[in-house]
Amino acid sequence: MLSLLWREEMDCLDRFAGREAEMHTAYAPYRVCPLGAHIDHQKGIVTGFAIDKGVTLRFGVNDDPSVSLESVGFPGKVEFSLLNIPAKSGDWGDFAMASAYALRLQGYELHRGITGVIQGTLPVGGLSSSAAVILCYLKALMLANGIELDDEKLVSLSLVPEHEYIGLDNGMLDQACEVLCRKNSLLVLDTQSGLHSLIPVNPAMPDFSIMVVYSGVSRKLGSGYNMRVDEAKSASYCLKAFSSSKYGSFKDSVLRDVPYDVFLQYKDKLPDNFRKRAEHYYSEMDRVQSGIEAWKEGDIHRFGSLMFQSGRSSIENWETGSPELIEISRILENTDGVYGGRFSGAGFKGSCIALVDPAQKDSIRKAVAEAYLGKFPECSETFGIFFCKTSDGAWCR
Repeated sequence: MLSLLWREEMDCLDRFAGREAEMHTAYAPYRVCPLGAHIDHQKGIVTGFAIDKGVTLRFGVNDDPSVSLESVGFPGKVEFSLLNIPAKSGDWGDFAMASAYALRLQGYELHRGITGVIQGTLPVGGLSSSAAVILCYLKALMLANGIELDDEKLVSLSLVPEHEYIGLDNGMLDQACEVLCRKNSLLVLDTQSGLHSLIPVNPAMPDFSIMVVYSGVSRKLGSGYNMRVDEAKSASYCLKAFSSSKYGSFKDSVLRDVPYDVFLQYKDKLPDNFRKRAEHYYSEMDRVQSGIEAWKEGDIHRFGSLMFQSGRSSIENWETGSPELIEISRILENTDGVYGGRFSGAGFKGSCIALVDPAQKDSIRKAVAEAYLGKFPECSETFGIFFCKTSDGAWCR
């Protein structure tokens, strides 16, 4: 499979024959969020790792504003001018156009386009591949046009394509992990202040690997994701009104603004969906704080237990999770050698992630695959299990 992808990539880049010295590479890792699920858009505190799998863009810089891109994983070619960026079309090319649009929207001049090919290293969903793809395009266009940004500004910029062009109301978790993370450290990010820290692995902590279990079924984020964000915002807005607090505009209202005791006092007045979304937010914030302490102490068993709790809250209170992901979560909780696990990403199909004992990888793979495919044999051709390590954030050279 990898040799086929390599041949396809070389076919895409035949136009650069003899110009290898002029080629550049942009790379962005996939990310996993062990604790802090579904709360970044409510300005909560989140944790994350970048993993040693991701998206690579091989490209050359053009002398004009033309952009020409191909993908190893998707058919067709994307071509447009940086001077006339088209409206979104609903296919893989939207991410390139969104990246160019964001740079223009932020006032950056773009005179030189790129020609290249992009590919991912895992055929999975739920690892924020869209953010990784956008980061690759942003870094490539920045290099082509001499734009330099520090990591914090790059995180802020990389939200603009999805908010202003794609139309997704997500938080900054994905982009922050894929830019700020460092190998063998847990990223802790306060999405309200933007402050972050990296907590190294405690020398006393047992060795671990990150396992990605792809259900074999993917789905793009959309109305289901945005609806839950709106329900959480609505909960914050109602709680402010009930408590006679200043509530400002709905667009800017988040649960981080509302003290937990206010929620406890007025939660019974909330519609059921609003209450559940808020219940998840407050309990997840508590799990993050407990998880940070467990990580500092090197207690991976406690940290993993909190991950399982987070997964159950995602099912019961955030009310996400396809039958496939719920089954994988159940299997992980009952498999020896798995410290903890939960859905990855929004939880609308895609993948689950887990921290596991690397000495038991073979038995874990066998147990999870047999149990899952016994219930979903139709996924046998697309289901996959991958083991990863932590890694550094995005780069371009």
